[in-house]
This record gives sequence, structure tokens and C-alpha cells, in this order.
Amino acid sequence: MDGHECSEIWFSELERTNRLDSEFYKKKSLKIVEFLKRMQAKPLTDYVDVSDGNHMGISNKFTDKGIPYYRGQDIHNFFIENANPICIDENTYNCSYMHRSHIKKNDILLSIVGTIGEVALVSKDQKATCNCKLAILRPFDEKKAALIAIYLKTQYGFDQIDKFKRGAVQMGYLLADMDQILIPEFSTDIEDMVAKAVEKIKFLIDQSNLQYALAEKYLLKEIGIDMSSITNGGVSKKWFVESFGATGRLDAEYYQPKYDNYEKQVLNYSRGHTTPGAEFTLIKTKCTYDKKEYPYVEIGDINIGNGSFEYNIVSIENLPANAKIMTCKGDLLVSTVRPYRGAVTILDKDDLLVSGAFTVLREKGTYPPQTLQILFRTSLYKDWLLRFNVGTSYPVIKDEDVLNIPIPVLDDAIHSTIKNYVEQSHRLFNTAKQLLESSKRAVEMSIEQDETVAANWFKRKIECLTEIIY
Repeated sequence: MDGHECSEIWFSELERTNRLDSEFYKKKSLKIVEFLKRMQAKPLTDYVDVSDGNHMGISNKFTDKGIPYYRGQDIHNFFIENANPICIDENTYNCSYMHRSHIKKNDILLSIVGTIGEVALVSKDQKATCNCKLAILRPFDEKKAALIAIYLKTQYGFDQIDKFKRGAVQMGYLLADMDQILIPEFSTDIEDMVAKAVEKIKFLIDQSNLQYALAEKYLLKEIGIDMSSITNGGVSKKWFVESFGATGRLDAEYYQPKYDNYEKQVLNYSRGHTTPGAEFTLIKTKCTYDKKEYPYVEIGDINIGNGSFEYNIVSIENLPANAKIMTCKGDLLVSTVRPYRGAVTILDKDDLLVSGAFTVLREKGTYPPQTLQILFRTSLYKDWLLRFNVGTSYPVIKDEDVLNIPIPVLDDAIHSTIKNYVEQSHRLFNTAKQLLESSKRAVEMSIEQDETVAANWFKRKIECLTEIIY
């Protein structure tokens, strides 16, 4: 059948959903369900209470700071604490219609609209809430939270979730279908093993984020910038020749005194200053679109907690219109949308296709990309870059503004220290990702073989990863 497959289903055997679309009855999915039923797997709803986030329109109540209001795009890397969501104030959080969307420690968040199947475990108590694009799975037994979250990321969990998605333009998942997801019984030994692994994953991610924080603190100290001394208010007077005549800008935001102070801090640095345009090459290599699929990176794939990134394999017909630039390993991506988030990353893989909403820079060998990454992620530069915003409904900065902003010339020893911080952060984060993948595989092995085999294999993997860490 030239690579196609066929499943024959009796009408009387249609599942409760009465789905007739062929994708619902893929052979792999049918085998997984049949296999789980033989194991006497139980519905997911036997283990968790299911709800979702806020359905009310509250966009007019969003704030830059306050109580996190998580959305589907905030679910990355299995945890959400280091995401940078939009926020709401205390009064909105306490409204009666928001109570259903409050989240707490050991809740499992599952994206159910758009990119379906992303999972995050809430690892600490905090005031936070979410919108209706996230399902909130609250385990009846909190000790099972880590195992359930990991299971949903295995091929057995994800395939069932993916199977029940509906829609055409924007896919969605109905909460009513949650009781169709089957999960087998696991022993307390496996539960404990996975729970300890998840704690280790969280620790590694936190340590990775700490290395980035230390790099920023070290850099600001070395260049002698005290953010507390920066003037944030006042009036700025400009002659026409030095304002619109020089910049083409008449908006008051552009001429806030703090931006002049930022610039003076860098221009007065003892070792001098340069620009990204002088130290890096702007990359505009256009994609030829001659492949069936591409590894693609967009702004939402950047982890703003530690500067790491993910990519997704996207078929050519599903690539967004803004998928434009081909890159190389070592290229630096700077988000030109909402630069205050610090979505800046260094690629560790060749031939990635990235969004046109990035300024892509390639080092010339005179200024390490790790230093520029940390520099652009400091509070100073994240705020400074906002000066160059253009547009109203979708403000962005231009490539030339990234290229021309002053940056300090640094001693080689400073560059080396920063590079070490960044590489250590990457090493910790990559180890966390390997441990997450190993946890998933151990759960799959406990289903496919037996728990003893899975536990022994997982123990060996942890020993190997421990050697990497230390």
C-alpha cells in the first residue's frame, strides 16, 4: 500500500467518542490500547481530579508583575517555575471565577489547545493560576504525581493524548475524554524511584539557572554598573537636531533619561566600547524549503530561565510563514519581540531553521557569544533594548538596533569566566534533559518488560549521569 496502513473496525466496536476519522484508529494506537487493557490499566481519572483554567476574558487585567497566569506556551522542560508568563494582580486572582484555576504543588498541567500534550509538574507551592488552554490534573495521592507526569510523556501516555485531539485549524482536547486515557498500576518502588529522579531533575535545572544568574551578577560587577543608581524618572529635553533629526523618533518613551544613563555607563567603561555589529556577522541565510521537514526554533522554544533552547521537527506544509533563516552551530539568537524577556540563546546544532523574529549573529572570533548572551540577558540590556521598540499592537526591535547598541570591551579573563559559567549551565541542563528521557524510558521498560529490569537499567543510567555531573 505504498507506506499506507489500513485498520478494519466494526461499527459496534467504535469507541465511546464515535470517532470515524482514520487517524483515530492508527495501528500503533490500537496496539497500545489493547496492550494496556491486557495489563488491566485503569482510567487516568481514577488517579486524578480533572479541571482546566480560567475561561473568563481578563486580558485587560494583565500586568507585567504580580501573580503568574500560565498559558500553553509557558509549559516547557517539565517545570514552569522559570517561565516568564503574563501576570495578574491580587484582586483578580481572588475573584470567585478565578478560584477554579488556582494551581498548587504536585498539580500536573497539560496543554490541551494548540500544541497538545506538553506536561509540567508544579514542584512548589506558589500563588499561580492558568487559562483554559491548560488542564489541571490534581492527583488524589500526591506521591503519585511525579510518576503520572512522567507517564504522560512516555509513548504510551502521549499517544493516547494525541489520539483524542480534535479540530482542524486549531487542535483541542476535551476534558471529557480524560477518562479514556489508560494508565497501568505501578509499584511503590517505581513511584519512589521516579519521584527521586524528578527531584534531581528539578535540582539540576535550578543549578543551571543559578549559573546564569551568577554570570550576570559577575558581569555587571566587572563592568561596574549599579542598576540601583540608574535614573528612572525625570524629564529629558532634546533639540530637534539631536532627536527626530538624528533618530527619526518623536515618541517620549525613546528619550527617557534612564536610557541616556545606560549609554553613559557603557560608553564610560574604562576599557572602551564596541558594538555587536563590529564583533558579529548578521546572518540572513534564507531557507530553500527543499526538504520534507525541518528542525525549527521559534521564540517560545527559548528557555528564558537559563538561555537554553528546544527545537521541533516540523513538516514543510506546517511551517509558519515566519520560518525563514538557516543557521549554524554557535550562532546567537536574539529575540526582537518582547526583548525584556531575555529570549537569547546559543545554538548547539547545525542546520536549524529559525524564526525571522530573531536577530541571528555569528561570531567573528573577537567577542565570545556567551558574553553577549549574558549581556543581553542582564536587567540593563533587557530594559535598554525596549527603547528601540517600534509598532503598537505588536512592537518589535530592528536588526540594526541590536547591531548598533554599545557593548563594553572586556578583558580575556572576564570572557573566560563568563564562558565557564554558561558552559556549566548548559552541562547541567543537558544532564537534566537526559535524566528526564531516562525516566521516561524506565517507565516504558517497566510496562514492556518488568519493573526489576527497568529499575536496574535506570540505576545504571543514573550512575553514568552522576559521573557527568561531578
